[in-house]
Amino acid sequence: MKTTRVAVDVGGTFTDICIMDETTGAIRIEKTASTPDDPMQAILNGIGQAQVNLAEVSMFSHGTTVATNALITRRLPRAAMVCTDGFRDVVEIRRANKEDLWDTYKDVAKPYIARRDRLCVRERVSADGEVLAPLNEEDARRVAKVLKKRGVSSIAVCFMNSYVNGENEQRMRDILKAEMPDVAVSISSQVMPEIFEHERFSTTMANAVVAPVVVSYVDRLGQKLSEGGYDRDLLLLHTGGGVMTPSSVKDFSARLAGSGIAAGAIASRYIAGLCGYENSIGFDMGGTSTDVSLVYEGEPRITKDWYVEYGYPIRFPSIEVLTIGAGGGSMAWKDEGGSLRNGPQSAGAVPGPACYGQGGEVATNTDANVVLGRLGTSLAGGKITLDAEKAETAVRETVAEPFGMELHEAAEAIVQVANANMANAVRLLSIARGYDPRDFALVAFGGAGALHGAAVAKELAIPTVIVPPNPGVTSALGCLLVDVQHDYSDNFMADAASTDPATLEAAFATIETEAAARLAHEGVEPKDMLIQRTVEMMYAGQWRSLSVSVPSTVTDVNDLIDAFHAEHEREYNFRRDDAPVAIFRVAVKATGVVPKADLPSSEPTPHTPQATGARPAWFDGEKCDAALYWRDDLGAGATFAGPAVVEQFDSTIVVPPGTTAEVDRYANILIRMKG
Repeated sequence: MKTTRVAVDVGGTFTDICIMDETTGAIRIEKTASTPDDPMQAILNGIGQAQVNLAEVSMFSHGTTVATNALITRRLPRAAMVCTDGFRDVVEIRRANKEDLWDTYKDVAKPYIARRDRLCVRERVSADGEVLAPLNEEDARRVAKVLKKRGVSSIAVCFMNSYVNGENEQRMRDILKAEMPDVAVSISSQVMPEIFEHERFSTTMANAVVAPVVVSYVDRLGQKLSEGGYDRDLLLLHTGGGVMTPSSVKDFSARLAGSGIAAGAIASRYIAGLCGYENSIGFDMGGTSTDVSLVYEGEPRITKDWYVEYGYPIRFPSIEVLTIGAGGGSMAWKDEGGSLRNGPQSAGAVPGPACYGQGGEVATNTDANVVLGRLGTSLAGGKITLDAEKAETAVRETVAEPFGMELHEAAEAIVQVANANMANAVRLLSIARGYDPRDFALVAFGGAGALHGAAVAKELAIPTVIVPPNPGVTSALGCLLVDVQHDYSDNFMADAASTDPATLEAAFATIETEAAARLAHEGVEPKDMLIQRTVEMMYAGQWRSLSVSVPSTVTDVNDLIDAFHAEHEREYNFRRDDAPVAIFRVAVKATGVVPKADLPSSEPTPHTPQATGARPAWFDGEKCDAALYWRDDLGAGATFAGPAVVEQFDSTIVVPPGTTAEVDRYANILIRMKG
């Protein structure tokens, strides 16, 4: 019997490994230093340190930064693009917009594929799918020979209007593969069969350029795991919140861009659900950045407006995660207007915060928390010792003296600015999207999330903060909780009121057949397949659409129209019931449900735990004695009031004055805010 599940989350500094025993639900963790030059080595090191027997592993799930880092650093093999004659510059023209409208000197980055490697062939398909001119095969073979001579590693084929008829693209792929059988070819009609040529071209281009990097990495890791005794599919987390097997990675490599940040969002959703909250906000604060995600009525918020570099969208459905430069290592500084700022500059791992004693001199959030007594000087079970004197010196020289503040006033100002920045990020993902934060619970995790979670919740009037049992490795836990998942869509442009339900059913049937075939190819049994339908709709004349859930059988389109009006009102705070509604696209999410092991739990026994001690701490300008607790000593049912600090191996939890905390049956700590 294979009874062990392993999940790996590769971060910039550490690689976290989460190991679960399926029979008991018990979880143990391992952290090892990341190896940026070859992330696979850190994974193998961690497996060795954890003494995992791969022959006993039933599932190996992995959130990877390989695709993201390849796009950020542009360490990409040479790739090419084949376009319809006259359209080689679509990806360079983009939308003719800029990230900073007022900075005339800042240009958008160059496309991932250079212009000299974007070649053209004669062909043409009309907007309704009619082949006006078949692929000119003389052009196609000439281009194939040129690209073979140039030694490209992958090719993107992007023809006009191929989203409605990909016949010419498919023929171009056949010719390229005949000339270069070992070269990866991505065609836009398969990768992203949707209208809007720039978005389709850009997604296919990103898919093509990362394919050689990702496929090579996945093959090497799969081989190493196999040599160690693992005999099942390596599962790779993608941005949509599911996993894909190596066979799917070959066709949809760009789905792995942003893989790591999705894991935290998945874990926070699951933990909130265990605590009885369908609405939750994930708050993942690490050393350099904070990732914010949102779950409403049990479902994560999904977006298609996502990119690694501005101007080059990757339009695969992705969990919406907002990332800002605010973390434990974010540095305090004075701007030209004389105001105190915090981040996005970070001290990083080296030299790190001043209290690390590695040469850092600028005050960071970590230094401020040490000065305020919220963070102790002994971390990771005594493996890390922080220097309080160096933290005080940095806060005094960076903020207190330049702003004429007392030491603890300056430290609190640093933390308040950081909290305000993070609260604004939560507002952008909640209030700006039509959600009231007061209707949500905040799931605080990451190395620093539990330090700041209660303060951010207070800023936004969020009533409850949930801190998972192992905040520092919660993202790795997310990799254990995912299902095999794929997203399929097709254009369906029609007036909603006059649409025949049978026609809509036929459109769904086509993509559902394709989705079921993909799941079956990956070994998913029919009983474990879950197909969820959505239709994208908009007011006639608009081009931005909203997704509406669709029942398993469409009997009345008017029900979908009513649902669209309601969703539009929630998102934008108004509706136009008298305006005609158009259907834009049909889509399905195909899920292969993976059995989940139950997390360990125990029956709560109400009691007040005994504090291990106390230390001075500052809150809102007042000094007080904060009770100290060691988290492993807090059993289910324990309740205590702030001010208190709970310490554990991978994080520190701050329970401010005026709040109470309780430990639930799954060992989560729930902090209840005053009022």
